[in-house]
Amino acid sequence: MNRIKVYHYDAFSSIPDKGNPAGVVLNGDELTEDDMQRVAFKVGFNETAFVVKSETADLRIRFFTPGHEMNLCGHATMATVYALKMLGLLGNKETLQIETKAGILPVTIKMSEDGPRITMKQASPKFKPFNGSLKDLARSIGLTENDLDHNLPVVYGSTGTWTLLIPIKKLSSFQKMKPHNKDFPDILKEMPKASVHPFCQETFDAEADMHARHFSSPYSGTVEDAVTGTASGVMGAYYATYIQEISDSIHLTVEQGQEIARDGRVSVKVTRVKNTMDVEITGSAIFVKE
Repeated sequence: MNRIKVYHYDAFSSIPDKGNPAGVVLNGDELTEDDMQRVAFKVGFNETAFVVKSETADLRIRFFTPGHEMNLCGHATMATVYALKMLGLLGNKETLQIETKAGILPVTIKMSEDGPRITMKQASPKFKPFNGSLKDLARSIGLTENDLDHNLPVVYGSTGTWTLLIPIKKLSSFQKMKPHNKDFPDILKEMPKASVHPFCQETFDAEADMHARHFSSPYSGTVEDAVTGTASGVMGAYYATYIQEISDSIHLTVEQGQEIARDGRVSVKVTRVKNTMDVEITGSAIFVKE
């Protein structure tokens, strides 16, 4: 394989080495699927995004962890669109249709003093019950069952990628967390390849609404995702379903990454549409290096 240029961007932050790192490869059409997987493994980030041509949208993005391909990745989408905009490859375009394995998703770009603010619509939210052991689940992230908020349900949720949403009582529990990722598949029997997303309503930032961490499936080849776009989106849908039911729309700010010194923010808008919800996340990114 020839040398491949990978751009490193940090998403959901305006400060390098904060937020969530993503690799961006602009010449994906020149690579085979095996090439893409090898590049993602070599880069080692939670996701590396590859831009390829689309027959049905403005462009297509493929997302790879070091271990396998993903249907969708919020932070790598942010990084890719930011890169394309800042490198002048989108011209004056303010709206894009992006083809992903989770469907064709609309993206809007608005310029601000701090650079592009990117809004991406996610797939319609879905939830499925978790029927496993709460004791084993808590232990798999270094907690006890007493740390869980039993007033809210533990459920699988997806706005393009499945994760297990775990409500936690107190912010202080997040510093104690130690994920045993290899144990997740045996506990998540309904969806053994899902990631794990503990969250709470206590926050470090008084202006944030929810705090979270995100622990990877062992199949992905990584341990923790710093600031998670798709999981923040489905967390917003969870909030609007199980915490405060909405009849119109709600805006939330999700913070993540403080425990691993990668502090970032995701803006989430959830809008009720008949029997489902539209979920949009907004954020930015910053170039780090090639």
